Amino acid sequence: MNVVTHRAGWANGVLLRAAWLPGEGARAAAGPALLARRFGIDRRHDSQPVHPDHGLWIAPQPLGWGALKPSDRVQTSRIGISQAQELPWRWYLRGSRSVSRRAKGDPTPKVDAWTLQAGPLP
Repeated sequence: MNVVTHRAGWANGVLLRAAWLPGEGARAAAGPALLARRFGIDRRHDSQPVHPDHGLWIAPQPLGWGALKPSDRVQTSRIGISQAQELPWRWYLRGSRSVSRRAKGDPTPKVDAWTLQAGPLP
């Protein structure tokens, strides 16, 4: 699922590959297709603003879940593409078990750290 973060026709965007869903298992929305399907996003949303008035928005982290520290994030090279694989334009949360392919030397945690820290949704 791609989200343009500036304006159409300008190279500013984010590919969302997965989301952590409390209570649904680490792989419930792992991969762009499962992510879109899980949140009911389809071709009707193409070229639509990401805004509540259009039924689609990206919300900030819920209050009380604590702030992310730089050490919580891993920056690594891109995956699943044929060109520019070496560019470090991929990020994921170190404590998440939902990551499809981890950076070399970064083991999958035995327990999802976000479940332990966050607790139930407010």
